[in-house]
Amino acid sequence: MYYQRTLRQGIECSGIGLHSGKNVLLRLLPAQPDTGIVFRRIDQEGYEIAASALNVNKVDFATTLGVGGIQVKTVEHLLGAFYGLGVDNAVVELNASEVPIMDGSAAPFVYLIRESGVINQNRTRRYFRVTKPLEVKEADRWIKLLPADELRVTYTIEFNHPMIRQQTLTIPVNENTFVDQIAPARTFGFMRDVEALRVRGLALGGSVDNAIVLGESRALNSDLRFVNEFVRHKILDVLGDISLAGFPLKAHLLVHKGGHRLHTQMARLLRTSMASNQIESSKESWSPALGLAPPFA
Repeated sequence: MYYQRTLRQGIECSGIGLHSGKNVLLRLLPAQPDTGIVFRRIDQEGYEIAASALNVNKVDFATTLGVGGIQVKTVEHLLGAFYGLGVDNAVVELNASEVPIMDGSAAPFVYLIRESGVINQNRTRRYFRVTKPLEVKEADRWIKLLPADELRVTYTIEFNHPMIRQQTLTIPVNENTFVDQIAPARTFGFMRDVEALRVRGLALGGSVDNAIVLGESRALNSDLRFVNEFVRHKILDVLGDISLAGFPLKAHLLVHKGGHRLHTQMARLLRTSMASNQIESSKESWSPALGLAPPFA
């Protein structure tokens, strides 16, 4: 039997918001069992927003949570790190409206969480076990959940760029695979879109230091960390977004040309499907593998 987990102690970092361009102080704190992940805006009198699919506010180029007019933006990479490392309960304090982008991946958050340490709590972990297929579809884009004993993700992306074209990857999700094969994959964007995004108040903090920036035929900054880094990053995104369902998942998750809208729609569907007995909520544990890979500096 496994147990819910939280951070051993508080830890903090600072960085720049990808879309806001503002400096952000981020603090990760332990939380009591059954708290889940809660964002606390210390610049808004400690206003709290639960990491829940019911609180998804916007999905334009990032996932935004909001309640009562207060928002927390670009939550998906940090949520993916909590999910991949099996952290059920934590409070995330920040003094601005956006989680810092760091290097564009979840690796810095993995490092922070491991530096803090992760401990078991005196409460069993619950999980979603998919018993019937679920699907959300928009034209030629779709996301499906099929029954499986453990979480596995198959993701396909298609972009009209010579460095991407079509990429498909299937990967089992446990702590080892997350840390080594998913967390280091960085977000990416196209140079041709930058001006239009900034007119909309987006990507104001974007740079070659926190994203793979693609020109007409090549990346403008560094070498790729993986030959298929683009699809690996999409897997990171979907793990962060699907965690908004509220519990770890046992299923085969398949995504074709997905994005934050489809991901979060599936997270919401998971919550409603549990009420209609398509999803079982069990006190049996699902846990990531316990082996540890070296922290990412």
